[in-house]
Parts: sequence; C-alpha cells; structure tokens
Amino acid sequence: MRNKFEEQLNLLNDMLIEMGALVEKAIALAIDALEKQDIILAKQAIAFDDEIDQKERDIEALCLKLLLQQQPVARDLRLISAVLKMITDIERIGDQATDISEITIMLAETPYLKKIEHIPQMAATAAKMVTDSIDAFVKKDLTLAQSVIKEDDTVDELFTTVRINVIELLRTDGENGEQAIDLMMIAKYFERIGDHAVNIAEWVIFSITGKHDKW
Repeated sequence: MRNKFEEQLNLLNDMLIEMGALVEKAIALAIDALEKQDIILAKQAIAFDDEIDQKERDIEALCLKLLLQQQPVARDLRLISAVLKMITDIERIGDQATDISEITIMLAETPYLKKIEHIPQMAATAAKMVTDSIDAFVKKDLTLAQSVIKEDDTVDELFTTVRINVIELLRTDGENGEQAIDLMMIAKYFERIGDHAVNIAEWVIFSITGKHDKW
C-alpha cells in the first residue's frame, strides 16, 4: 500500500514540475513577444493557458484522491497541502502571462516609448523568480526558496520606478498616455508574477520545514 502511495506522490511531483515548465514557457514567450512586438509569439504564449488550467485540475484531482483514499503521514500531508496551494499561484502566473500577451497584441502596431525602460528588467527578474521557486521545489532547496523571497524587493523597486516614469510621461506627453498606461499594466502583471513566485517559495519552505510565515 505504501509503495503505491509513494508512486502516486512521485507522480504528483512530476505533474507539478510539468505545470511549472508550461508556465515558464508561457512567460518566456510573453517576454519575447513583448520585446519584439511579435503577435505570433504572443498568441503562442496565450495558447499555453488552457493546458496550464487542465494541469491544475489534474493535480488537484490527484491531491484529493491521495487525501481521501490513502493515509498520509504528517510529511506527506505537508507536501500535498503545499502542492494544492502552489498550483493556484502557478495557474495565476499563467493567467498573467496571457494578460501581458493580450496587451502586447494591442500595442503591436505602435513603436514603444523609449522612456519606459525598466520593464525588461522586471520581466527578467520575475521570470527568474518563477524558475527558481519551481527549482527549489524540485531540489527541496531552502536556500533557493529564501532567495526568491528576497528578490521580490527588486521587482517592487522596479515597479515603483516604472510608475514614476509613467506619471512623469502623462504630465509631459499626453499624446502617448494610453500606451504608457498599458505598459504600466504590463509592469503590474510582472510585479504580481513576482508575488506569486514568492508564494510558491513560501509553500516550498512549508513543505520542507512545516513552517509558514503567514501562519
């Protein structure tokens, strides 16, 4: 019985890794599309959303099966409950990659304002946080999970800078105001991606230690 349970736990682990890989691909495509103003790449990023949503449902179903049909010990319960929390954040990251790509499509015909220059830095940092949070889960790496949490300050500082730049642009160049606001929305989505990566890292820490900062 325990061997079967261990097999299902390993399957759960693999499924979460697969879901994380899908989200990483969606973010990479969204960033590439944004930088190149490429509608085809943006649509490819959006196309991952349904697959990510289905993976979330499959993982949730397996978690509930493990809880209802097996007798998990405390360590297993921590892992299963952490995975249930993590997949919610991973799915929302996929949604935000879609949101970014949809705005990219709307902006594809207009050259970007050169004054908005910190978004690529936000994108790269947030994407790395997502990758590192998933890697921390795979490797059961507390140090890596903690580094993700610390990196959130960098994303927040960059978002503040983007917001200041947008406010200044709206004050001095009203003609480009609509695009500036759209770009700030993109920056906000990257800031949220960073927040979700932090949530994932916190649940990784919980799955290993049984401790969570918010509890």
